[in-house]
Amino acid sequence: MTGKHDPCCEGAGSPASPRLWTVDEHLADVLAAVAPLPPIELQLLDAQGCRLAEDVRAGADLPPFDNSSMDGYALRTADTVRATGQYPSVLAVVGDIAAGAAELPKVGPGQAARIMTGAPVPPGAEAVAPVEWTDGGTGTGLAADAMGAPVADEEVRVLRPVAEGAHIRRRGSDVTAGDTVLEAGTVLGPTQLGLLAAIGRGTVRVAPRPRVVVLSTGSELVQPGEPAGPGRIHDSNSFTLTAAAIAAGAVAFRVGGVPDEAETLRAVLEDQLGRADLIVTSGGVSVGAYDVVKEVFADYGGVDFRRLRMQPGKPQGFGRVGAGPGVPLLALPGNPVSAYISFELFVRPVIRTMLGAPDVHRPVVRAATTAALRSPAGRRQFLRGRYHPADGTVSPVGGEGSHLVGALARADCLITVPEDATALPAGSAVDVVLLTD
Repeated sequence: MTGKHDPCCEGAGSPASPRLWTVDEHLADVLAAVAPLPPIELQLLDAQGCRLAEDVRAGADLPPFDNSSMDGYALRTADTVRATGQYPSVLAVVGDIAAGAAELPKVGPGQAARIMTGAPVPPGAEAVAPVEWTDGGTGTGLAADAMGAPVADEEVRVLRPVAEGAHIRRRGSDVTAGDTVLEAGTVLGPTQLGLLAAIGRGTVRVAPRPRVVVLSTGSELVQPGEPAGPGRIHDSNSFTLTAAAIAAGAVAFRVGGVPDEAETLRAVLEDQLGRADLIVTSGGVSVGAYDVVKEVFADYGGVDFRRLRMQPGKPQGFGRVGAGPGVPLLALPGNPVSAYISFELFVRPVIRTMLGAPDVHRPVVRAATTAALRSPAGRRQFLRGRYHPADGTVSPVGGEGSHLVGALARADCLITVPEDATALPAGSAVDVVLLTD
């Protein structure tokens, strides 16, 4: 939150900038200037939350070999056809097979091998009898100890028939070599990263999350946790906008409370350019006497400050700063509601575009307003509201003031009143921008 109040932010504007842009014109201009970031190769855990930049194909089968799904005994099914609890099949135990075993005993007629879950099925075996289907074995060895079997002769009694293939996880039953296991555009979460690891991928090519630096300006700003003296307020914009950038999919860096001093702001900006794919500022875009944002950005020559046919959020700035092609910058109004609504309408689509996301814009639905609405002529009004999907209605929350953060925190949508409407009776159909992810 800053001290740049609505009378300035929403006023007549500078004579040097007479044009009033529509919301759609400004958004189109902003989005035309940004593009998805180039793909990069990342370690798996560093890629969480990113989108795949290409299809991923398996280089090998998964599972890579036939393996047991149970602790038990690998055997030939013909040896258990007549097995019962009263007349069990007695098989000679020819060895132990633990998970990760490389040398496997061969199972012949009348034989079995102790086997652990995940261990490779030995040659000659056709099925696995779970330890619960046996007397637990009477031999020795690692597997027998793990099963708690008594130490005696090397044999096991199988108490029931075992069908061919029972309790064996076949090679390639999950993934076959050459299969496309994940498609380009997939967002990588825990299960997708687990699959990549399972097929042996240590890195993956992804669209990176844009690095967004959030600056809030104003000499009146005090950091939360510190006392606010006379004429001072706590900085809330930098927290709101940083959290919103993270929610949109960015890696965000908060730089809060930059005073209204041109040299200080210039130094902070230069310091942040090296780690930014996008810079977002709040405050200093109106016609206030102490608004140094325009003064500083004028040095870069690539930032255009303009007025929009919207409320709140009439003053906006957009351009590039820094050497070469520069870093995209969006300068937002300082009032908290104006800043947040501007973020949702303009900054979030930029972040989503940089991500290469298919869903650049928030979803919009039609709903009937439960209360009468009013709006200034010629401006697109964005009112805070609560959407009720059960009956397709929307209720305004709080008033129109762009300082009402309490009402903003209770809202889950924006109610849009078009430019050509100054009053809408209750029950009117309106566009509703849903803010919940």
